[in-house]
Amino acid sequence: MPAVGDVAWRLSSTDAEDSEYFDDTWERFLKTIDVAQVRALVLGNGAYGIDCSADEAVRKLVAASDRLTGLKALYLADVTAEECELSWMEQGDVTPVLTAYPRLRELAVRGSTSGLEEDGTGLRLTPLRHEHLRVLRLENGGLPGEVARAVATSDLPALEHLDLWLGQDYYGCTTTLTDLAPVLDGDRLPALRRLGLQNSERQDEIAAAVAGAPVVARLTALHLGLGILSDAGATALLGGQPLTHLDELDLRHHFVSDLMMERVREALEPSGVRVNLDKLDAVDESWGRYTAVGE
Repeated sequence: MPAVGDVAWRLSSTDAEDSEYFDDTWERFLKTIDVAQVRALVLGNGAYGIDCSADEAVRKLVAASDRLTGLKALYLADVTAEECELSWMEQGDVTPVLTAYPRLRELAVRGSTSGLEEDGTGLRLTPLRHEHLRVLRLENGGLPGEVARAVATSDLPALEHLDLWLGQDYYGCTTTLTDLAPVLDGDRLPALRRLGLQNSERQDEIAAAVAGAPVVARLTALHLGLGILSDAGATALLGGQPLTHLDELDLRHHFVSDLMMERVREALEPSGVRVNLDKLDAVDESWGRYTAVGE
């Protein structure tokens, strides 16, 4: 059996009648495992369901911070579409988690609100300074502008990998290029090497902004996929600053023509850039153009 610190611990439950409440799952976890040795923790279905709200899950994490002293990686709401659609997956204020775990290295958060009502609920973040966070991923069908601005104006000197799924207006995206400007400037993120601005219905505009963004010169990986990228966005990328220094350019799930795909490959692959232009089976333009994740 692997050591406690060698695996990621996933706490989840099903909708079956014999499934225990998350409160019981959480208490059993704290009592059964030497949680001081836990390095990675994943909260799945149940932690974000009827019997435990997002804010309650955060409160439990904060209350146990004096016991989960070795925690380095945390994934909030690893919930599949079969368990809950992303657009109905409610999150809360994740600021207390970052405050309570000052040595956390990786935080991933899936979901935003439980609906489209403006009732003060949903994913929230207050700008802060965190010395050790290296990876931040926010996976949304619609990213609130307030959250994007909080990320962009936080002091995260160790952050190496930032991945933001922006989503669609219909599902709550209010993030603008102005909100993302500090990220694209790069001054506040001196260690950033991997940037993802993905899953957007304005992917062409994002690509055009990225083409001239100062932060790109020091990136090793750039992810602009999962959205409605077309020939216009790809042309903007090729016409901007050189991208031949990248190790990886990920544009998967896109609406770029075959001819333009060939141009992108010819421009970058001879320099050793790994280019992902997979269209994926899900891309079917008979349904119109759409982001990979919305509902």
